[in-house]
Amino acid sequence: MHARTTVTTLAAAAALLTSAATATAATEPLSHPRITAHFSLAAEQQPENITVDRAGSAYLTFSFARQIVRVAPGGHPHVLATLPAPAKASTPNLGKAFVGGIARADDGTLYVTYATGTADLTGVWAVRPGGRPHRIAALPADGLPNGLALDQHTHRLYVTDSVHGVIYRLPTHGGKATVWARGEALEPSTFAGANGLKLHDGAVWATNLDKGTVLRIPVTARGAAGRIEVRATGMPSIDDFAFTGHGDTLLAARDDNQVDLVRPDGTHTAALTAADGLQTPTSVAVHDGTVYVPSAAYLTNQDPNLLVAHLTR
Repeated sequence: MHARTTVTTLAAAAALLTSAATATAATEPLSHPRITAHFSLAAEQQPENITVDRAGSAYLTFSFARQIVRVAPGGHPHVLATLPAPAKASTPNLGKAFVGGIARADDGTLYVTYATGTADLTGVWAVRPGGRPHRIAALPADGLPNGLALDQHTHRLYVTDSVHGVIYRLPTHGGKATVWARGEALEPSTFAGANGLKLHDGAVWATNLDKGTVLRIPVTARGAAGRIEVRATGMPSIDDFAFTGHGDTLLAARDDNQVDLVRPDGTHTAALTAADGLQTPTSVAVHDGTVYVPSAAYLTNQDPNLLVAHLTR
């Protein structure tokens, strides 16, 4: 999450568009990038987060439209659910209601985070196949729930709060959310701290947007949070990410129109840029040799879209 639309200037957007003219195209291990879906900026169809099912269908949150949508391969967005609008949104940093992270269980249930600045709606919501969205856990109204990860083995959800700089944990059946991890590495410095979130190889991984870092938090034998490790630095405005399937190598979206390949030693290089069609990319998914990157156009104000590329194994 990096939806700084309320503070973005025309000059900043112009600078991003100018950089596209000199950017390089996709680099290894990615190839053949192409835009497979274009969304409506006028309808606030700005994709914030993504998950992909076994058939290759993408499930997206449209942050400000308050929608959860499905995009079949080569298809158009099909709205699965629209979250209720608050009487008066006062979402921290954003001002308006914001649907953030998304995760999908094997039974097809979709979980999303929702921030409105109001106590009656802010929290984690679930949508079962064919059902209506309902809140399963409340979160602080003065926070900004954002990234979301599902542990299907323990039936728990993990959630980042970009304002409070913590990670919550809660059961998938609903109930009280508790702070699972906290620390300076998760806290914001100017705008937003803990952001993207994934579970990988016995640890919870997160990004910090303000600090441009990738973090790893081991899960102890008792399920508690271990010491926070900084695994990569120097990636301004990093958002969500996905592992490539090659150990700890990951692909991270940055809102300066770039997707970085981050290696296990912390080094990173651009794998996709504005030359490939990125328009403020927000997240990444990897499935069966394909990389999916939604762009929300928060800063460019042009062409929110979904890009796919081939991942060399």
